[in-house]
Amino acid sequence: MEIVGTSTEQMKRNDHVSLDIDKLTASVEGELKTLHAFSDECSIYRVPKRLRDSKEYAYTPQLVSIGPIHHGKEELKEMEEQKKIYLQKFLKQSKLSVKECIAGSETRSRNCYADNFENISKEDFVKMMLLDSSFIIMVFLIRFDSSFRSNNDRIFGKPFMIEDITFDTCLLENQIPFFILEDLLKLSRTLDRYSMIELTRHFLSGAFGGSWVPRVISEQINSSEVEHFVDFLRKCQQPAKQPQALQTRTTPSAMELHQSGVKFKLGSREKIFDMNFDLHKGILEIPPLFLEDDTEKLFRNLHAFEQCQCRGGYVSDYIAIIKDLVRGTNDVEILAKKGIIHNWLCDNDAVMRILLLLHNLATENLVDSYDFYFSDVVEHLEKYYKRRRHKWKAALKHKYFDNPWTIISVIAAGILLLLTVIQAVCSIIQVV
Repeated sequence: MEIVGTSTEQMKRNDHVSLDIDKLTASVEGELKTLHAFSDECSIYRVPKRLRDSKEYAYTPQLVSIGPIHHGKEELKEMEEQKKIYLQKFLKQSKLSVKECIAGSETRSRNCYADNFENISKEDFVKMMLLDSSFIIMVFLIRFDSSFRSNNDRIFGKPFMIEDITFDTCLLENQIPFFILEDLLKLSRTLDRYSMIELTRHFLSGAFGGSWVPRVISEQINSSEVEHFVDFLRKCQQPAKQPQALQTRTTPSAMELHQSGVKFKLGSREKIFDMNFDLHKGILEIPPLFLEDDTEKLFRNLHAFEQCQCRGGYVSDYIAIIKDLVRGTNDVEILAKKGIIHNWLCDNDAVMRILLLLHNLATENLVDSYDFYFSDVVEHLEKYYKRRRHKWKAALKHKYFDNPWTIISVIAAGILLLLTVIQAVCSIIQVV
């Protein structure tokens, strides 16, 4: 026992001697000096692993990399030459030199990303930003005005390429700060008549239609407040209502609400998140939801941005309430019958696809119960649902007044009963 104790003490003394305190201190202090902290301008993130693992392709560019996160990937290198061609076009159209275009702040650009990208030198970072920003500007300009398009344009000559590029520009990990695009366009001597916010509206409305991107946005969205394209799409649908504390955690399903007498009404096409419930009339107004193959990708990236950037968000809250409303095939059918859910999915079993899509979106969805955008809708629905008289009234209506034949039968039975009573009364009067 004494030998073991002595050996242990000796090992401790040797460890202490071998440890270079000064060297370790200098190393830690050096790392702290070069520590990259998030700046107030940070708005472009890598999608959290808990979200990415469930559907990785929805967050990954298919054709072109924009910004540093996917820069240099082998499968995206094919578009790098096209970026140089579009830079050449941009310089020619704008009457600018390369030197004039790279005078921006590299530090401010880096601060927009939640990664320091130490493997990319300052020169390479600025070059990447110039190629990517000029590429986007030229793509948007050609879409806006076909006179910018050359006869042998590789991108617009093949419809599938511009479609893939469109959705690649709407991925959270594939963003470039909006101010870089705006500053570069304003720097131009001949293209400054174009507005970056208007070019963005025109380009993205072509992909998602007027149901997501409104035709007039100049008053609604301030370009100086737009972080990037994902943020732009989110701002396009910002609801008028303000978030409030949420008391009730779940919402009855569409079928349960239907059986309680709630009537569903199609809402405005222009504001997807403007959901309202009239407690007195029992009318739930829901804007149309167009479900197509790329809907999930759009929602996932908007959702990921909110989960990284915002304390609470209306996209996340909308996903939560829709998931509760739509729990089974009957719920889908009720909302589809009212024109609220539009199925554009290329699938034989589209109803199940819709269910799976909505519930996949809700996976790992974190909401803030103290700042929930649809708290008034949830609370009023629960209050209406718990009133028994509404269920009795709805049950009576569904059982006896659901179709013309049952209505005729009820009326006939009522008339027969009335005639029987009259006959009985007349018989009594005759006897008396």
